[in-house]
Order: sequence, then C-alpha cells, then structure tokens
Amino acid sequence: MDFWSRKRVFITGATGLLGSAIKRRLQERNAFLVALMRDKVAYSALDYEGLTIVSGELLDPYLIERALNEYEIDTIFHLGAQTIVGVANNSPISTFESNIRGTWNLLEATRHLPRIERIVVASSDKAYGESKDLPYTEEHPLRGLHPYDCSKSCVDLIAQTYIHTYNLPIGITRCGNIYGGGDMNLNRLIPGTIVSLFLGERPIIRSDGCPKRDYIYVEDAADGLILLAENLNRPEIRGEAFNLSTETPLTVLEVTQKLLKIMKKEDLPPMILAESRLEIEDQYLSCKKARERLSFKPKFSIDKGLEPTIFWYKEHISWFSK
Repeated sequence: MDFWSRKRVFITGATGLLGSAIKRRLQERNAFLVALMRDKVAYSALDYEGLTIVSGELLDPYLIERALNEYEIDTIFHLGAQTIVGVANNSPISTFESNIRGTWNLLEATRHLPRIERIVVASSDKAYGESKDLPYTEEHPLRGLHPYDCSKSCVDLIAQTYIHTYNLPIGITRCGNIYGGGDMNLNRLIPGTIVSLFLGERPIIRSDGCPKRDYIYVEDAADGLILLAENLNRPEIRGEAFNLSTETPLTVLEVTQKLLKIMKKEDLPPMILAESRLEIEDQYLSCKKARERLSFKPKFSIDKGLEPTIFWYKEHISWFSK
C-alpha cells in the first residue's frame, strides 16, 4: 500500500504555488485532504476538486483545533503565510500576525492531539538573514532583519520550540526561491518577467540585477516536503531542518537572460531600475544535509524547470492581459 493511501492531511496555504503542487501529489496517492482557506482565490493554480475546505484563518485557534479534531488529521503541511516581501515591508504587523501568531496557533492546537504523527513547517532561506558566509547550511544562525525575513526566522524558531519542549513530530524546510506555473504574484522575478515578455513589454528589474539567489522548481520543492514528511518517524530526521534547492545560484540578470533566450524575446531587454532597498545581496543554500539524510535530489535544472513554467503562462496569458 502507498504510504499516503488514506492518510488524513491538513494543509495551510493550499491555494499557493507550493500548496497546490503538494495537493496534486497527495491526491494522486489517495490521501484525504483538508485545506484551511481564508479566501477562495479565483485565479489560482489550485484545483478545488476532491478537497475538503475549512473556511477560516490561522488567527483563529479554536477553528484550527476543531478542524484537526473533526477530520481526524494525522499529517500537517504548514505552508500558510504572507509571502510577498513588498507587502511585508508595507504592512509588517499583519505579516507578523499571519506568519508568527498563525504558526503558534497551529502548533499549540497540535500539542493536545496525540493522533498527529507528522508536521512539516515551511520556513525559508530568508530566515537566515544576511551572511557573508555562503552557502547557508542548517547550522547558520537565524537572524532575519527585515519584516518578511524576521517573520520566517520566528516561524522557524517557534517550530523548534515545539520540537524541543513538547516533542512534536516536526520537520522544517528552508527552500530557495520557488517558481513554477501558477504563481500569480507578478512582483516575483520569474512570473513577472514571463508575463511581461508574452505581453510584448520589457521586463522590469527593480534591483541592479546582481543579487544572487537559489531557484527551485515547484515540483521539486513539493517532492522535498513530502519526502521529509515520509521520513519523520526516523530519529535522525524528526526535529531537524533541511535546506532545499538546486544549489545553482544565479543573479537576477542571469535568470532574466535565460528567459529572454528561451522565449526568443532578446529584442525586449530588461529595464534595470536599481532602486530596490531592504534586499540582501546574495542568498544561496547548501543541500548536503538533505542529500545525505533524505536522498533528496531535484529532477529539474533551472532550464528544465523554466520550460513548463513558460508553457503554463502561455496557456493562461488571457488572465493577465485584461
């Protein structure tokens, strides 16, 4: 029998890019899925079919505990968060409420439910903050200084608190920049550039093009979180954090140039504004720990992952041209 057959899985952040991919994966493997959903998003990569919806938000601890009890949940993927850096900078309090309080509400509810066997908490490479010692390993301190980064540092540390104090069966992931078809946040580099090029517009780079980042295709990220969940019964895995990426850092300009070449749009060079602030120059990860302990190996290089991503936006460009 498949590991996920008849598992009862609760997902926060299911309408997001990563949540949608995990939902598809687990449905194919006959899991029973319940999603906490504040808003039903019209333009979303999420297919709502076969998904039990709990209407509400992470800020309601009574709703969370009711849902976990009522649907007899044994597995949690905690992906729900305010993930847009610009929004976090403009509205830090709402970001802290959603990301930080939402996390402790969820984990506090699970503390009283011995039925729950595995919890995967999605942190981020942003939780590390700025460091000149790169690539980040899981031993780096968590010291995010800007609102979004700080919120992810706190999420990570709260998860560790519930691991070490209450022995909850938690694993933590820290992914590089996740991309793929269905990301509706056009402020992000890859979807924003693709849509601009399909609309015949020059893409905009807010930085000077030099910041270096990791990029991981959403299907690889989903596989990584699912793989971690499947291994949380192992003592050397339970309670640990794992970096997930392709370990191929690229500058913003390099990614943009790849898209121009693949889409044959070299006649639309980017406009480099060099005006972004509160942005860390370089952030990229070592995945040695995930390779050695989880046998994690991404299937998609950046070039291989960009092809289906571009195709998705081509198929849905009418959503963006209104």
